Amino acid sequence: MATLEEKGQSASTERLKEFLREMLLIRRFEEKVEERFRAGELPGFLHVAIGQEAVAVGVCRALEEGDVIASTHRAHGHTIAKGTHPNEVMAELYGKVEGTSHGYGGSMHLYDVERGNLGANAVVGGGLPGIVGAALAFKLRGEPRVAVAFFGDGATNIGTFHESLNLAQLWMVPAVFVCENNRYAESTPAKQHLPIEDMTKRAEAYGMTSMAVDGQDVEAVYEAARKALKQARDGRGPVFVVADCVRLSGHYVGDPQVYRPKEEILELRKSRDPIELLRARLELADEDWEEMDREATRIAEDSVEFAKKGTDPRPEDALKNVYA
Repeated sequence: MATLEEKGQSASTERLKEFLREMLLIRRFEEKVEERFRAGELPGFLHVAIGQEAVAVGVCRALEEGDVIASTHRAHGHTIAKGTHPNEVMAELYGKVEGTSHGYGGSMHLYDVERGNLGANAVVGGGLPGIVGAALAFKLRGEPRVAVAFFGDGATNIGTFHESLNLAQLWMVPAVFVCENNRYAESTPAKQHLPIEDMTKRAEAYGMTSMAVDGQDVEAVYEAARKALKQARDGRGPVFVVADCVRLSGHYVGDPQVYRPKEEILELRKSRDPIELLRARLELADEDWEEMDREATRIAEDSVEFAKKGTDPRPEDALKNVYA
């Protein structure tokens, strides 16, 4: 008969396998999106988060029903991890009515309010004020819900970041601020835009609890997120979480990446890919990995077929939902 410790280890292993499946799905989805974009099938700009899947999955798996998020222009992973089906995400990228924003938003404006996604934002740090507002609403209503903002290291230099943290701490709202620190602020190395190395110090001026976590370790992200969410949910104030991660792609598809050494990505793919790190840790048999990979690939390919068969919006509806 299994001991409590053995049962706990088994449960932890199964949870990590679920994390791996979701991270792999996000990876295969984004690879397929990049492929279709390069083929000229998707309009606009495209930003993928290849290499940052552990942050999206680790944080979103720690959320409870009723919690909400706001994302960035790099939103596919957050959106899928929050529960939106890949079919709906892909349909949005193709500009179809079946998409999450009914074809109005595209890659940088993925919304799914029913599933607690208050939206991606093409404005750097644009989701931060809205998350403070949502958290304030939860507090005033006495609801045990938490609002989570995702943003990059570059967003910590803008006014709305500081205004949002200041008000969140002043009002002690149930918010968690997740900084995906890939050290490139789109295309600017950290040493050229940050006067500090320890990003947790960004929260010091506001007396806010802050923590750092290895953003390539999905379990570490999950545990840190659980701790941060509990503090916020218990009414003990907001939390600033710095997830140190690596972006294994350019800022956008087609980015020549002249701002970093060419050999850097090759080295990072060998040593810091969160999917490969977790796969090695779980010591998966080849057949188990191949089955997992086939399933993720199938879902990604099916989403493309779903999107291509989707409904094109009517030209006369172009100005609907537009406010001035």
